[in-house]
Amino acid sequence: MEKIMSPQLKDIIITRTLDADRETVWRTWTNPDYITQWWGPNDYTCPIAKSDFRVGGNYLYSMQTPEGQLTWSGGTFQEISKPNKIVATDSFMDESGNIVSPEIYGMPAYHPTILTLTVTFDDLGDQTRLSLHHSSFPDELIEPCTQGWNESLDKFEAALKLNQL
Repeated sequence: MEKIMSPQLKDIIITRTLDADRETVWRTWTNPDYITQWWGPNDYTCPIAKSDFRVGGNYLYSMQTPEGQLTWSGGTFQEISKPNKIVATDSFMDESGNIVSPEIYGMPAYHPTILTLTVTFDDLGDQTRLSLHHSSFPDELIEPCTQGWNESLDKFEAALKLNQL
């Protein structure tokens, strides 16, 4: 029997300097009311964002295509150090928050079921450096997933402007 080798997995790492104080960035990243403003790449909306924001708590976010197709993702918060760092698992989910195979959403069979997302927030005074580290993607998904994250972060920056007090 021939063994099928899965490709090497790589991490997505993105750093942005944002024109907002760290408290505003933290609030916009963690509050479900704000998450619905920015979650997902261009042309996607986030009709539902639920979060039990505590260590051991779960989150469940939706992304909806212009055609109405929903994709669900979520996980469990593993570390929260307000306002410095968040570490959470990340998986494809069904609408009830159950982990599903990535293949259901068109991902390759060797796509990991559980990834890790780490986001740090560095205080730069009137600005904040956001660093995102999302592991472990099959090589052929690095470019489209990085593009998706960058589009989400563009929307995040627009949401920051709306949410500054």
